[in-house]
Amino acid sequence: MKAKNWLWLGPDPELSDDDWRRRLGQLKNAGFDAILPEVFNNSKAFWASEHLPVVAPVLERLIPLAHAAGIEVHAWSHIMTCNIPDVMEAHPEWYDVSRKGESTRDKPPYVGYYRFMCPSRPGVQQFLQTRMKELARIEGLDGIHLDYIRFPDVILAEALQPKYDLVQDSEFPEYDFCYCDLCREGFREQHGIDPLTDLEDAPASDAWFQYRCDLISRLVNEDLTPIGRAAGKQMTAAVFPNWRHVRQEWHKWEVDAVLPMLYNGFYNEDLQWIGEHCASGNARMQDVGVSKPLYSGLYLPDVPPEQLQQAIDVSMQAGAAGVSLFSQGSLEEGHLQVMQRYFG
Repeated sequence: MKAKNWLWLGPDPELSDDDWRRRLGQLKNAGFDAILPEVFNNSKAFWASEHLPVVAPVLERLIPLAHAAGIEVHAWSHIMTCNIPDVMEAHPEWYDVSRKGESTRDKPPYVGYYRFMCPSRPGVQQFLQTRMKELARIEGLDGIHLDYIRFPDVILAEALQPKYDLVQDSEFPEYDFCYCDLCREGFREQHGIDPLTDLEDAPASDAWFQYRCDLISRLVNEDLTPIGRAAGKQMTAAVFPNWRHVRQEWHKWEVDAVLPMLYNGFYNEDLQWIGEHCASGNARMQDVGVSKPLYSGLYLPDVPPEQLQQAIDVSMQAGAAGVSLFSQGSLEEGHLQVMQRYFG
């Protein structure tokens, strides 16, 4: 089976159609089959949305240009993060609450944009479904790509912790989500106990861990994916290798493909680690009877052109169906040359 290769990219409304044609032609010649333009960045939309703040309808302009170059377009949207001032003001209850009792709306962990919404909330579910319906109606759009479809990282990747002056050797309460009243009530209905007040060690509870994984999986499988599928769109997701730390049991998701972000530098790992996680991701899906392509997500700042061929090799040998590169802003001419030699 021929490999399929992807590129995450910014929408850049300032680019002319001719600039896009030139870039898309370069990408096609280098062996890229699909692009993932960022159409919602947690605060603004880049299509003609009727319910989100809009920068410009870049997506609608980009689709015919990409198709003319022989490239698919998959709309990359942040899902659980929302920094829209009107939403934050009108719906403070939509946001995750930590074990410490702090809302991501008021005290986002790590960085200011980490305002994650709670998957238990009917209002959040409807808000996200509205977005899926808008994207699903866009003529010619090939797919919808779900990103930030998870809880906040309860433990950051190893190389990122020093940047925040952290040593996370356990699940600290200020990073452990979600303990809002609705999540606690739902768990109590299933298990007869309150995860906040009745569990002596909540992070050690397999049932509480599984409950939160199931909240995200239900959102993907029941609320979001069916909307895109009904309109003939491919549904894909950006997912974590350290999936337990974000309650993201993506090997059970009913999407058309997964793009794990195998950013080896974030974990102080070498390129072989990328192959190991391609293999383990495929194995987890196989264990639960799920069959879908896995595309190895490579972080270009940690994979310079002279290392790209090895990163592709270890990915493909471990069962990846292709690679997805993050992102166009870090794509060098040397990367394009390696891709063209390998796939062009």
